[in-house]
Amino acid sequence: MDNVMKAVRLHAFGGPEVLAYEDALKPVIGAGEVLVRVHAVGVNPPDWYLREGYKMLPPDWQPKMVFPIIPGTDISGVVEAVADDVTGFAVGDEVYAMVRFPNGLNGESRAYAQYVAVPASELALKPAGIDHIHAAAAPMSLLTAWQFIIEQGHEVRNPLQPHPHVPVPLDGKTVLINGAGGGVGHLLVQLAKWRGAQVIAVASGKHAALLRALGADAFYDYRQTKVEEVLRDLDLVVDAVGGPQSRRFLQTLKPGGSLFPIFGLGYDDGGEAARRGISVSTTQVNSNGAQLAQIAPLLDEGTIRVVIDSTFPLGEARRAHEHAAKGNLQGKIVLTVA
Repeated sequence: MDNVMKAVRLHAFGGPEVLAYEDALKPVIGAGEVLVRVHAVGVNPPDWYLREGYKMLPPDWQPKMVFPIIPGTDISGVVEAVADDVTGFAVGDEVYAMVRFPNGLNGESRAYAQYVAVPASELALKPAGIDHIHAAAAPMSLLTAWQFIIEQGHEVRNPLQPHPHVPVPLDGKTVLINGAGGGVGHLLVQLAKWRGAQVIAVASGKHAALLRALGADAFYDYRQTKVEEVLRDLDLVVDAVGGPQSRRFLQTLKPGGSLFPIFGLGYDDGGEAARRGISVSTTQVNSNGAQLAQIAPLLDEGTIRVVIDSTFPLGEARRAHEHAAKGNLQGKIVLTVA
């Protein structure tokens, strides 16, 4: 039937075993939307947060959801149909996007599927120089890195802080990236280097060669060295791991420096940052087709490279989530769509 597709759906919250590969209704586009035939899907932490029912969020922050739910946000594919009011995209265009994030936290992004309806404002032409797998791996991780250290590009308030997030100038500055081997971390390294920073990468030892190849000026294996005990006078620390442990980096920063925890939930320094004259700021990544279009030439020419940890067929999303749960990934996991 023309209105049926394959998708990965949840009928209950839980572990990877709740991911069911099955028939689902093909989406119908509304005003301002584009129907994309998906070729690849990027796997991101919010995918398993949703699968688990967002149990890591405070109860009053947990979105109300109705089963069945198709998880996922990041796609690369080919335009199948375009709403009458959409300009700038045509049937047959190769495109990529982060779909409805964070406003689709309740399961409305629906990327783990053969087709997805995407708001045209969140879509961009896929960089011609990379394949669908690498394009699908890029959106959430690269937009997160971009909105943290290059340009936020939106005015959506983050509930974790009262003030807007403002990236700091990077040229000639010394920047430490913690969690540098992961999906967001390896892109932060490259963007900071592109903007003229001296970059210190912190990750497990297996990532050393890759991160030096991506431009890191120095590398520390966190299992061998507690960088907070040996480094001082840094201008910026971007903690791609984040959470309560981010405060340990305050002592590595000079007065006037900045700490950006990517995952800000649970961070509390008890006023230490203010006493040290350090600004702490975080933001929430938001879908942004214009920024993906701005970033596309960097991916196309190889200035920024997205590293692929592994690929799995869409029908084996469960295995992909099991692999992600092992941790210490090098780059991104991608689902391929037949």
